[in-house]
Amino acid sequence: MADGIMKKLPEDVVIYILLRLAVKSLMRFNCISKTCYTLIKSSTFVNLYLYRTTTSKDKFILFKHCFEHERNRYKTILSFLSGDDDDDDYFNPIIQDLDVTHLKSNNNFNLDQFIGPCHGLIAMMDSVTTILINPSTRNYRLLPPDQFIGCEKDHYRSIQNVGFGYDSIANDYKVIRISIIYMTDRDDYPEEMDRIVDIYDLSVDCWRKLDDGVVQQLSMFYCVSCSQMFYRGICHWVASQDIDGNIDEYVILCFEMSTEIFHSLKIPEPCHLIYGPGCKLMLLHDSLTLIYHPYSEPVIADEKDFIDIWVMKDYNVYESWIKKYTIRGLQIDFPLAIWKGYLLLYQSGSGCLKSYNLNSNVVKELSFHGVPQSFRVIGYKDSLTSIPRENEQTTQVHKF
Repeated sequence: MADGIMKKLPEDVVIYILLRLAVKSLMRFNCISKTCYTLIKSSTFVNLYLYRTTTSKDKFILFKHCFEHERNRYKTILSFLSGDDDDDDYFNPIIQDLDVTHLKSNNNFNLDQFIGPCHGLIAMMDSVTTILINPSTRNYRLLPPDQFIGCEKDHYRSIQNVGFGYDSIANDYKVIRISIIYMTDRDDYPEEMDRIVDIYDLSVDCWRKLDDGVVQQLSMFYCVSCSQMFYRGICHWVASQDIDGNIDEYVILCFEMSTEIFHSLKIPEPCHLIYGPGCKLMLLHDSLTLIYHPYSEPVIADEKDFIDIWVMKDYNVYESWIKKYTIRGLQIDFPLAIWKGYLLLYQSGSGCLKSYNLNSNVVKELSFHGVPQSFRVIGYKDSLTSIPRENEQTTQVHKF
């Protein structure tokens, strides 16, 4: 009967109605109407749904955190949080938490990555595992490990940083791993021997190494942990630049997914202090934003007791950097995201999620906890994007 009613309505009216529904509701339509099932599964509707007009009410927060469930064994949890309409500083769970059982994090959470969204897909990674997730549909695909071959036993690989994004020319999603190869001498002192960059193409389900000529550009850069952000088809990392054996300054290291070429962006002059405040990339009003913050210390010296928020108004134009905010007296362990353009979410040293209102200067402790240094936050809206597979032999897509 539902199928008959839908057939009587003009298709554009049906599409207009369906675009206003959440993914959870759309999944119910799959079961009651063949017409709706065909429409909702079509690539045209999936793209319309991805780029539909949304409001702040359509967006929510993906909050990744870890708990120790056995001694030195940790469980990774993904929570779905929505801001209350009457009080945007308050967050509440909107659906059941997701236990990401494939990520068995150890206590070195600096290696954990939480990247996206890219067309509604999220990448979650630890030092071994990479898993792609559509949080709306709860579909996921576990990527095969890259094969690290050819190292002698006194050599080892250190994964410096990773990225995930979309190649618009090849119409493919890619994962990138930047690694340094070290050799240990008789005193177990590590000496850098080489750099390698591994690329995973989702469509062909295969890892490959990037050309050595391109990788040579990385010889003077050292990426900061958990600083990755995908923006405008480019992976960005905060990196220190080594010039003549001396660390000279911070830059933003960039990798274009389509051309597979590295380049760098300059950051504001006051942010070049090495071994001092740290840097974190995020978006503010869809502009590339740099948060320059002090490392967590028991006592912060007066000259370091500040947080600067810089915004690049025109992308890739150095002169367009402007200092939007300066915050003093706020001790944070790790900045996470800016929500709705004014709420800075951050992790405290005790393992608590907190917010700082950039307009009112009000600090709030939110009722979400976890192991210190394990927090990650991403702003998200519902998506129907499927996780691509080439054929039946490709790693399977599963459902949580």
